[in-house]
Amino acid sequence: YASPPPAVEMVLNAVMLLFQLKPDWATAKKKIGEPDFLKQIKSFDKDNVPQKALTKLKGITKRADFTSENVRTKSLAAAALCTWVLAIELYSGVAREVAPKREKLKGAMDKLAAAQSSLKAAEEELAVVIAKVEELNDKYTTSVNQKNALRQEAENLENKLDRADKLVSGLSGERVRWEASIGTFDRLMHDLVGDALVAASFLSYAGPFDTIYREALVKQWLESTRSNEVPFSEGFNFANFLAKPTDVRNWSLAGLPSDNFSVENGVITTRGRRWPLMIDPQGQANKWIRNANKDIVVCTLKMPDFVRKLETALQLGQAYLLQDVEEELDPSIEPVLTKSIIKMGNRKIIKLGDKEIDYADEFKFYITTKLGNPHYTPEVSTKVTLVNFSVKQEGLEAQLLGEVVRQEEPKLEKQKSELVIKVAEGKNSLVELENSILKSLAEAKGSLLEDEDLVETLAVSKKTSEEVTHQLEVAEQTEIQIDATRQGYRPVSIRAGILYFVLNDLARVDPMYQFSLEAYKELFNNSIVRSRSKERAAAAAAAAAAAADRDLRDGGDGADKGDNGGSGDGADLESRIREINDFHTYAVYAYACRGLFERHKILLSLQIAIKTMQHDGKLPKDELDFLLRGGTVVDRSNQKPNPAKDMLDATQWDNITELDKLSVFNGIAGSFEQNRREWGKWMLSSAPEQDSLPGEWDNKLTELQRMLIVRALRVDRCLNACTNFVANNMGSEFVEPPPFNLKEVFDTSSPSAPIIFVLSPGVDPTKQVYALAEQMGRKVGDCSLGQGQAPVATKLINDGLAQGNWVFLANCHLAVSWLPALEKIIEDYCETKTFHRNYRLWLSSSPTPKFPLAILQKAIKQTTEPPKGLKPNMIRLYNLISDEDYARCEQGSKYRKLLFCLSWFHSLLLERRKFKSLGWNIPYEFNDSDFQICENILAMYLDEYPDNTPWDAIKYLIAQANYGGRITDDWDRRLCNSYIDQFFCDEAIDTDNFRLSELDTYFIPDDGDMRAYKDYIGSLPLDDHPGCFGQHPNADIASMMTNSKDILATVASLQPRVLSAEGESDDDKVLAMARDLASKVPKPFDTYEAKQVVASRSEPNAPLSSVLLQEIDRYNVLLYEIRESLAGLESGVQGFTLITAELEEIYSAMLAGQVPPAWGKCYPSTKPLGSWVRDLIDRIDFVTEWLEKGPPKVFWLGAFTYPTGFLTALLQTTARKNGVSIDSLSWEFTVNLNDRSAISQAPSTGAFIYGMFIEGARWDYQANSLTDANPMELVADMPVVHFKPVEGKKKPNNRTYFCPLYLYPVRTGTRERPSFVVGVNLDSGAVEPDFWVKRGTALLLATGE
Repeated sequence: YASPPPAVEMVLNAVMLLFQLKPDWATAKKKIGEPDFLKQIKSFDKDNVPQKALTKLKGITKRADFTSENVRTKSLAAAALCTWVLAIELYSGVAREVAPKREKLKGAMDKLAAAQSSLKAAEEELAVVIAKVEELNDKYTTSVNQKNALRQEAENLENKLDRADKLVSGLSGERVRWEASIGTFDRLMHDLVGDALVAASFLSYAGPFDTIYREALVKQWLESTRSNEVPFSEGFNFANFLAKPTDVRNWSLAGLPSDNFSVENGVITTRGRRWPLMIDPQGQANKWIRNANKDIVVCTLKMPDFVRKLETALQLGQAYLLQDVEEELDPSIEPVLTKSIIKMGNRKIIKLGDKEIDYADEFKFYITTKLGNPHYTPEVSTKVTLVNFSVKQEGLEAQLLGEVVRQEEPKLEKQKSELVIKVAEGKNSLVELENSILKSLAEAKGSLLEDEDLVETLAVSKKTSEEVTHQLEVAEQTEIQIDATRQGYRPVSIRAGILYFVLNDLARVDPMYQFSLEAYKELFNNSIVRSRSKERAAAAAAAAAAAADRDLRDGGDGADKGDNGGSGDGADLESRIREINDFHTYAVYAYACRGLFERHKILLSLQIAIKTMQHDGKLPKDELDFLLRGGTVVDRSNQKPNPAKDMLDATQWDNITELDKLSVFNGIAGSFEQNRREWGKWMLSSAPEQDSLPGEWDNKLTELQRMLIVRALRVDRCLNACTNFVANNMGSEFVEPPPFNLKEVFDTSSPSAPIIFVLSPGVDPTKQVYALAEQMGRKVGDCSLGQGQAPVATKLINDGLAQGNWVFLANCHLAVSWLPALEKIIEDYCETKTFHRNYRLWLSSSPTPKFPLAILQKAIKQTTEPPKGLKPNMIRLYNLISDEDYARCEQGSKYRKLLFCLSWFHSLLLERRKFKSLGWNIPYEFNDSDFQICENILAMYLDEYPDNTPWDAIKYLIAQANYGGRITDDWDRRLCNSYIDQFFCDEAIDTDNFRLSELDTYFIPDDGDMRAYKDYIGSLPLDDHPGCFGQHPNADIASMMTNSKDILATVASLQPRVLSAEGESDDDKVLAMARDLASKVPKPFDTYEAKQVVASRSEPNAPLSSVLLQEIDRYNVLLYEIRESLAGLESGVQGFTLITAELEEIYSAMLAGQVPPAWGKCYPSTKPLGSWVRDLIDRIDFVTEWLEKGPPKVFWLGAFTYPTGFLTALLQTTARKNGVSIDSLSWEFTVNLNDRSAISQAPSTGAFIYGMFIEGARWDYQANSLTDANPMELVADMPVVHFKPVEGKKKPNNRTYFCPLYLYPVRTGTRERPSFVVGVNLDSGAVEPDFWVKRGTALLLATGE
């Protein structure tokens, strides 16, 4: 002992006193350690114990607890010593009393020495008595020992009985649960093989997929397991199989959402054998990993010391998080990914680079990426476990529900949070107690009754278990009540979840549209708070109105009638939910609009309306599908005949016949025969979406269903109908984007959040930033990024952080390689919070997918776009000119008029882009610098040549050198020159109110100062008539059609793949389409047979024969590609083969009714899938007829994959026939007004061509010339044209329009396949050729319908 029990120490102190030693433990310990200690005890000189020792000894022995019985409970040896001490003391005491008597006896014996005989007898008698006394003493000692032994045994039995009672009662509480658990375990053991098989499959393969696909996989695996008679658990759940409930609770407390999808991800992350790579665009996995692992090391690949920190973590066994990786990983971490661990004796080492690092088994490695849909190579995917942590609706709703309840019912949410923690801790305690009991039982040796610690542990466990079980019952009951109350706010979390995913989907529209979940939650919380104040204000206003009404009723008595509770506190929950939803929905719209381009704002509104109404069950899927995709008809053989061909084109009739298949529209196809005139009037309306529908349809259809008719017949008005639909269902504010206000943007900013301007061509926000800085009294440091500007930008940021300056980094898209370094700079000062409170970072960038996601999600985004319309553009241009510059030219009147022409010219060039291909072949990015340079040129040349205006020089410098320097297309340059010739001429200076267009509204105003010109511009109409540009009103319709189709196609691409109302899945649709197409697509040509047929003709080597064989070869490649891809797609959809990336692309295109890109390599087209297939069949029929019957009398130029090859062959044929060089030939074009079926003989030279279309005009058969298109007629058929090669090149007259011929509506084509074919001379009719130049008139070989 370091210190013996007090009783033992007391006895040993007494022993030491008898030995005349120091009475302490150290002395006693030394004494009893002597080898002959027992011998010393036995031979102790009991007769000569000093009185002093006895006196000290008395102080110990007189204590009540100095008894052998008491000491025996602590030590038997000490008890024996205690008896010995007492005996010595007793003996010494007796000896003291007997000593005088002995002295007397001795004297008496000496005196009686003579009487030995009598003494001897007395002594013998005394010896007998002494012997008897000793015998009695021995019997007494034995009896006492027996009594003590029996008493000890009785105490032991009593203790064992007590322990047995505690053991039985303690384990009886566990018996029921353990018996149930045994039954469960037996069942689980029976089903373990199948469960483990499916769980292993899930763990290995399901990580990257979403909930729906995971469920489908598990269902398929379980069916396969059942068919192979492998036992498995009914209702198998992966998360329940591999995760303990306590682990799930702990994950939830660490920030992992509690929905099943997130729990599955948690299991895959923690139980997988490979390190996890988590797809985490919202940062939830990152947050969970950080909270769940203490002392975690967090790094990025951009950090220079990430490898060194990895080495340290490997050695110390720390968790290591590598965050924000891209699609490629650093090769230096490959040994960690592959777990290339080497055992050397008792050491585990891993080679990292050229170093051998000790490997600790506790090491954990996590990787996260913010990419929403990354594509990792097989080399990466096989080394990690990909886990899809993208937030799901269910998980987000749970999080947002907590947010809204925390705001609205803070006590309730606090109680809920405490209960979650309490329940989790309680269940953890139960598991720990159970484990403690089982461990004690398993480790117990001998009789359980002998293990006092076990019994005590069991008693404590039972008591704690009962308390915890009771607490859990109470807590879970309370939790049920709280959850019931919380569910009242569920509609708010559902709406907020829907809106978040609307924002999240925008990233698929433009890479700059990135919104972080954290920022969204902050917006959500702000909406809840601000909606409360709005509600109270409305309630107060209502109360004031009610009070005023009472005053009027009471005769104007304004006395206070008492508090009526007008603060809104009594508003019911439903009203409050509606208030939050309405406020937050608009807050999301306003927040997102700020960072969207104008063309995408209606897309956002429409998406919000569609998603919210879909959730409310107000949008049938079949009707929504038709709105977004229209009607697709591949085979028209069974289609009803079109009763109004003069009114409905083929595409419109396709839409109507497909619409007729929807139950609510049954009979609409027939109504065009019955109400032909009414439908014609409706279709020609300028705003059909607002007019009444013919017949019964006006009262029969809902607003959405009316939109479907607009979609079918007037696609150009579909966007307007969508706008009205949003305004009527969501509110007019959702179609009126909030105006741009840079001050408001700044007010919502912080030093840690950059402000990004998403640039549009022709806009520079620098002046606005400087103006705001001047207003706020801030200093701005700016830098236009580019080569060599990184150090300058870094220094500006460091100075701004320290001094509180603003930093403006322009044109970030020109320094994408430096943006990761900028991301690291921002991350560093945000983490350390080392920034001045006045510091702000302003960035500007054109949209680029290479912009770091972390910056985009953290930043406040603001789009910058030039004003739309001629009037706003001209006002903006005049605002660029200072009063000094305006007055600097000496030729004042000329300068002012031509400056007005220049601003009109610049605005026309910009706004003409809205007409798409009818405006420019290529949309050019003209900007303010172009205008300012030309304004300087104008002033300079007018001053240098005051008498004779140098028109040629001015026009060349403006149209050819400056604006023309950006123009790369020859036909666009012709248009620019046409405009410059119109506006820069003597008439513009000499004629009063010189007209700038065919409209009387637009002219050069009377000369005056700048204010006079600005006032005139301010009086111009806000909406630009197409005539301003020299365009036909149809150009507006074409532009609106394109815009509507683009928006609807984008919305369609954002829709999830789900089951339709009829239960038909997207797979079923695509499978049916694939089988239908496979049956309709022609078989490939027999190339050998085709060559034999061509060889048998009179001129087998003629150029046209070569063209035919080349076309057959190209079409064969396409037909084989189509057949193979359709067969592969059919097998893949049915699950027989893998769906490759190419097949997935074909699947998506077919589902959207579009031509798969893989099929478009043979020839370009913008047709939808149905029209494209019909066109392909017609093309193959044309080639087949040519092959079988010889060259046709009239050629379909659009049937050729390379029309230029055919035209070249015509030139070669004529060159050989006439014996001239092909370069000496040119084309002569004669329009043949006969129907092609009436042409009985091919021309001797060249070829008759049919199948061309005119865009931007039509052909006047009476005048045999171009004329304006009919209303609503966007594309007109062109008569047969004789393409005749002739020698020499005739100069066209001034009434000839040189019209470009294009392959298809995309006039620029691609770099590999330009769309331009040839220029065709056409009679311009009653107008100048420039008229058609401004109209954008062109010939097409194929339309987009």
